[in-house]
Amino acid sequence: MTVYDVARRLPAIADLRNLCRSLAMLDAILSPDWEARYYSMNAGWADGEEMASMRNGSGDEYAIVFSAAGAYVRGFDHESPMSPYGNDGEPWPGVVDEVPELFRPFVEEPAFTDEDGVPVVTACLWRGVTDDRWHHGTIDFPDRAVDPDGATSLFELLVDPSPGAFQRFAEDYYEVPVDLGAVSQVYALRPLTQDLVSLLNPEVSLTDLAQDISEIRYPQPDREPS
Repeated sequence: MTVYDVARRLPAIADLRNLCRSLAMLDAILSPDWEARYYSMNAGWADGEEMASMRNGSGDEYAIVFSAAGAYVRGFDHESPMSPYGNDGEPWPGVVDEVPELFRPFVEEPAFTDEDGVPVVTACLWRGVTDDRWHHGTIDFPDRAVDPDGATSLFELLVDPSPGAFQRFAEDYYEVPVDLGAVSQVYALRPLTQDLVSLLNPEVSLTDLAQDISEIRYPQPDREPS
């Protein structure tokens, strides 16, 4: 799979945003230690902007910025042959060349570049609020590379937005049984109860999660998803 395939399978912006909220909330429950989490979301990342992120602890990561303009997706696989560090310190041709002006600030965002200002990216997509599909650059991928831009491993749970996919991931990553019914409720953005939380992690309380719930902007009992 490459970014071309991801563009065809990625959910629409609103659905992707909700999926990212669910992933972040599930990880907050399963991993009270923030440093050990895989998925996160900061609904107050910047004025009018939310950011969902993934980091696997081995150097691979993605960031998705949701803004009034739409959504911008940046992925980086540190072992990809398309890494800028194997390409004379420049992004692989085509990866970010066609990003429209509306989203160019995210290409150059310091959080997404290295100390020399080089975009740390091997896969990139974007979608404006009025667009009917996701966009990507025109890319000549490296020959014979199995996962040339890292899209297969980076975006696996985004292109398969099913509770079962998260259950399989979490049981492998955290090495604990994960209740599928509880995952399904969080995927549906059901407000958290202590019983629901305890199904996923009996050592975590709703009080423990208060800051995460606020940062993720996960629905509260008296609020609907926004």
